[in-house]
Amino acid sequence: MSYVDEVYERVVAQNPAQPEFHQAVKEVLESLRVVIEANEEEYKREALLERLTTPERIIMFRVPWVDDKGQVQVQNGYRVQFNSAIGPYKGGLRFHPSVNLGIIKFLGFEQIFKNSLTGLPIGGGKGGSDFDPKGKSDREIMAFCQSFMTELCKHIGADTDVPAGDIGVGGREIGYMYGQYKRIRNLYEGVLTGKGLTYGGSLARTEATGYGLVYITDALLRDHGMSMEGKTVVVSGAGNVATYAIQKAQQLGAKVVSCSDSTGWIYDKDGIDVALLKEIKEVKRARLSEYAAARSSAEYHEKKNGEHGVWNIKCDIALPCATQNELNLEDAKALVANGCKVVCEGANMPTTMDATEYLQKNGILFICGKASNAGGVATSALEMSQNSERLSWTFEEVDAKLKGIMENIYKNISEAAKKYGVEGNYVAGANIAGFQKVAEAMKAQGIV
Repeated sequence: MSYVDEVYERVVAQNPAQPEFHQAVKEVLESLRVVIEANEEEYKREALLERLTTPERIIMFRVPWVDDKGQVQVQNGYRVQFNSAIGPYKGGLRFHPSVNLGIIKFLGFEQIFKNSLTGLPIGGGKGGSDFDPKGKSDREIMAFCQSFMTELCKHIGADTDVPAGDIGVGGREIGYMYGQYKRIRNLYEGVLTGKGLTYGGSLARTEATGYGLVYITDALLRDHGMSMEGKTVVVSGAGNVATYAIQKAQQLGAKVVSCSDSTGWIYDKDGIDVALLKEIKEVKRARLSEYAAARSSAEYHEKKNGEHGVWNIKCDIALPCATQNELNLEDAKALVANGCKVVCEGANMPTTMDATEYLQKNGILFICGKASNAGGVATSALEMSQNSERLSWTFEEVDAKLKGIMENIYKNISEAAKKYGVEGNYVAGANIAGFQKVAEAMKAQGIV
């Protein structure tokens, strides 16, 4: 049995009932096989892959809080500090009912390679809770965030672990957690990113993941003699990533005709009205059905079992920006049948493994999330730099750095794929380029 297969079997055996983590490890190890087999004796002797797939530290804790009725509620809190070989742990906090240890481990593992690809000195981590912010009052959210940070603050710091936002954690939640951290630790430092602009946040952070997704998509298109101009784009999701991917794609001349949330999806033949979308999702925090009610060119479709939604729309480019495993094999077949040419992931692992393989086999240009979703964490690292220097850069400065980072990621993953004989396989290229930097750092630092 090969070293890759041995390690994967070990991961499955030691981490039962964590399918998302198994999936992430399998996808990475399979695409690294060519690199690992060339160094198998050395890597095996040093147990490099065992160390890479085992978190350095897992923190699990209870989060008690009081709701508006005076009832005490208890949630589970997590922080997985996966790998610090190239810098302090960096990765978001997710508040969503689906959160469990396996999902946090999958996200933290992906984050190692994503952070490495940015070229910035940040390691991989992830955290969160099964708390659901939807339908909660501001007071309830503050109560939960303060309780969550009361425990988490013991384990993080500007040079140790710097969390950010993710699903369910926006500027409001980051603010409440930052205030509690400062109150307990008596430190005003860049321990959280995604902060408000009045207390150390970075311009362009809100836009960063969506903008970065479109910058790398544009770099891919240009490398293949195409451009965003005139292309029809379908997008899933209606959060930060989706909203600002739609905005940037339309700035570059594309027409984006869809978005979605947990209850349904929109098809707008005239192109998504970003201002209206922001009003509904960011200000009113309402459902997309209100978008269709306000715009005659839009159709609203409620999600039903077996509904493939936005992936059935004829398009040139698909940008999945919602959540993991949202685009399955049937969706991939629909995209190919409808003439789609490019799929770039805006979320973390939104495409199932069989769907990814189908897209690649059918000539779709496909970039995985650890490369195409890296704009958010890259700009978080830029926020860390500004906090350390006590400086604030302009929107244009941050945006220019972000564009450069994303274009460099595309260059590096493309070159890595060519070097190892898998030209055009940007999943393999991303995993190889991200892995090599981390592996060299781990070897240099000894058996730790």
